[in-house]
Amino acid sequence: MQLFHSHFSPFARKVMVVAHEHGLAESLELLPTAAHPVKRDGTILARHPLAQVPTLIDETGRAIADSRVICEYLDTRAGGGLFPEAGQARWIALNDQSTADGMLDAALLIRYELTARPESERSSAWIAAQQAKIESGLASFEGIAEALAGRVDIGTIALGCALGYLDLRFAEIVWRAAHPALGAWYEAFAARPSMMATRPPAA
Repeated sequence: MQLFHSHFSPFARKVMVVAHEHGLAESLELLPTAAHPVKRDGTILARHPLAQVPTLIDETGRAIADSRVICEYLDTRAGGGLFPEAGQARWIALNDQSTADGMLDAALLIRYELTARPESERSSAWIAAQQAKIESGLASFEGIAEALAGRVDIGTIALGCALGYLDLRFAEIVWRAAHPALGAWYEAFAARPSMMATRPPAA
């Protein structure tokens, strides 16, 4: 299998964490990309219409895009375990993934606003609105931090990657100070071999 990948993409990292958890990382050939929020990478576009990172190419040549779809594909391929099959545990994991991914979407939108737009075209109101989403997400997870302990599923993986991205790109958001229980959970979760193996280079 091949994966259009960037070491700085938190969504690509989520895929790689799942791959490491299942022992599939060595079966993935990582393909370099030039993905950009404005200028699409033609190499990825030739394989999938959204030209986004991550995009997986399976052994048949089929392209699978979106980290949520790729992660579930890899989990199913490995026999499951990171996506609870049914019941309350499944909806908790999927909802946590959705919230964590939403925080990442907001963080990336801020990043794009600051790096892809000229300063004269940036919107402080837009940036503030995305920051508010991140803050409310952090507060929500702080409230359930105790229940996160011991869980290793797609919800906690997505959350770990989201918090790691905040540390990478938004060091000015000192989120641990206001969310100590979440910070303690993340310190333990970030020590997992799969998280250590996928740490991005220093920004």
